[in-house]
Amino acid sequence: MDINNLLKLAGDKKASDIHLIFDQVPVLRIDGVLSDLNTLIPDGNFTKLTAVDFEEFLNILLNREQKTRFFDKRDLDVSYQFDKYRYRVNFSFEKCNVRIVARVINETKPSLGEIGMPAIVNDLMNLNEGFVLITGPTGCGKSTTLAAMVNYINDTKSCNIVTLEDPIEYIFKPNKSLISQRQLGTDMLSFASGLKHVLRQDPNVVMLGEMRDLETISTALTLAETGHLVLATLHTYSAAQTIDRIIDVFPPHQQSQVRSQLSSVLSAVISQRLLPGKNGGRVAAREIMINNNAISNLIREGKSAQIKSTIETGSSYGMSTMDHHVKQLYQDGQISEETALAHVSDPRVLES
Repeated sequence: MDINNLLKLAGDKKASDIHLIFDQVPVLRIDGVLSDLNTLIPDGNFTKLTAVDFEEFLNILLNREQKTRFFDKRDLDVSYQFDKYRYRVNFSFEKCNVRIVARVINETKPSLGEIGMPAIVNDLMNLNEGFVLITGPTGCGKSTTLAAMVNYINDTKSCNIVTLEDPIEYIFKPNKSLISQRQLGTDMLSFASGLKHVLRQDPNVVMLGEMRDLETISTALTLAETGHLVLATLHTYSAAQTIDRIIDVFPPHQQSQVRSQLSSVLSAVISQRLLPGKNGGRVAAREIMINNNAISNLIREGKSAQIKSTIETGSSYGMSTMDHHVKQLYQDGQISEETALAHVSDPRVLES
């Protein structure tokens, strides 16, 4: 099979991902549902992938240095472009066979309005310093949200924006801002080292694709503390869990200091999930926590369990719980009652 044709087919079918697994027919994820190509295209006569197919895929998708790194490390992420589509491609081994999963990246740059962000997020992007976290499970649109934020800043402010990514997904073209995009493995050795040296690059805004370890999180906090706007992601499900995850990364003797630091530099946590739309497609549901005095005190005092109730009463600050937003999406006819019930913590919230 021709890998470029498969990747283009995934883009044309509006799939979010394509899975290529040894001895299986290629599989697409469309609107969150996995389907093999013979199901999607009954007369396509797609065959199961062979070792020869994967050898050809690697020769096309990877250069010599990347192939060496993949066989050495057994895992690799790269970006790839064909036709009008870009892809974030992950290579791994499964039962000693190569497995490839490619995420389709829409060429059209998203805007905050197009992805349904409330106006408070525009205000956050107008900050000159702070720490804004986008959280959620894999495949919930965190990268798209970060791209929309960078686009907003690029279109409205004169800034020096530096992105640290693994790999580079959306390609940004400078408008009112300067934009430098650095890729893990080719432009920097690690997120931590990239962050450590970014201070010498005169940044106003730093976009960090993922906070993975103590050193990266610590440096990101320091960047926000020294007068920069830092945008980053974490794989957490709620604002309260995000606070706990950041604090718990640090040794116990540092946690009190980190709570104080985080309480002062954190601007907001936006936790999101993608839900099946009532009329097809997927819809983003979000919990939004804005760091006001009440939230700051809870973080500093280690009372993250009380954050959700503070969000519930903080609508005047632009805050919203996940339950409230899911209920709103249901009332607006964007999701079904079944979907709403599956994604609220208390079904009674839909009755009020």
